Amino acid sequence: MPKIRVLVVDDAVLVRSRVSKILASDPQLEVVGVAANGRIALGKIPQVNPDVVLLDVEMPDMNGLETLAALRPIYPHLPVIMFSTSTYTGASATLEALSLGASDYATKPSNLGSVEAANEHIRQELIPKIKLFGAGMPIFSPATQAPAVVLSIPNKIIPVDVVAIGVSTGGPNALAELLSKIPADVSVPILIVQHMPPMFTKLLAERLSSKCSIPVREAIDGVELAAGQAWLAPGDFHLIVQRDGNKVRLGVHQAPPENSCRPAVDVLLRSVAQVYGASAIAVILTGMGQDGLHGCQCIREAGGQVLAQDEASSVVWGMPGFVVNAGLADRIVPIEQMADEIMQRVHPVQRSGL
Repeated sequence: MPKIRVLVVDDAVLVRSRVSKILASDPQLEVVGVAANGRIALGKIPQVNPDVVLLDVEMPDMNGLETLAALRPIYPHLPVIMFSTSTYTGASATLEALSLGASDYATKPSNLGSVEAANEHIRQELIPKIKLFGAGMPIFSPATQAPAVVLSIPNKIIPVDVVAIGVSTGGPNALAELLSKIPADVSVPILIVQHMPPMFTKLLAERLSSKCSIPVREAIDGVELAAGQAWLAPGDFHLIVQRDGNKVRLGVHQAPPENSCRPAVDVLLRSVAQVYGASAIAVILTGMGQDGLHGCQCIREAGGQVLAQDEASSVVWGMPGFVVNAGLADRIVPIEQMADEIMQRVHPVQRSGL
């Protein structure tokens, strides 16, 4: 099987050297070139023919955003993974890069205490993503896929009191597509878990809020839920809902990660199933892994509904694919139609004209 060819682009000699050494230690990967800035990288791409480009965000002469903007028209399908610092500048530029067509991102190690811890962070953050995009993102083998159970909106109208969304790889663009189409008069709160570190989630909430009719904020412990608001789990914190008399409040905590994630979609959906029961809708969007699968089982067992993004519009059909494969999806929906599908279920009488 041919190795996945990687081009490493970073202005720091130490970073290029360390990352190249770590990637080369994996038998499935081959570092075919390095570049100190985007201009050099653009010249090397036709020479080394990489399967994946690892692209630093902050570089002199031609930074990551400028490089991506120049690269995409020429190589529209070449996977590009941004390698970003966990700083305000790095996070902001990374979110912009994702909107410009970057495939995914990974964060550089910071304050981890030892060289080996930093190396392990790079291995865990980068290698799975490089393999995912470099190998064409195989998620299921056809032999193991089960037919999806696709159900229509029930004839008996079940009141919906909350929408809970889980998303990972490809999430910022998917959330912008979905939430920008939700009207300001939506009658339920929306809760979101996006796999992202601290700082990134705060900036993502701000970016989404600027594009949407409803406010999108990073979740705050103890806040009472109300219609027409969207709350995003803070990076490194799980998000839950808790009943407080006749009110429902948000909770955030730092219990151990689940599915190697904090925040985890499963944690949110379990609490939503417990508090809201049949009046909940779970929405699973594009993402790597199977976080959300167990949570959707809880939602369905409680009588709630589950929507999954379709494969064609997903950057990675992992999270929604597992839900569909398990027969848990009431409907499989392209991302551009997801907001309308949600609104038909939240406001069925109004939307159907009955």
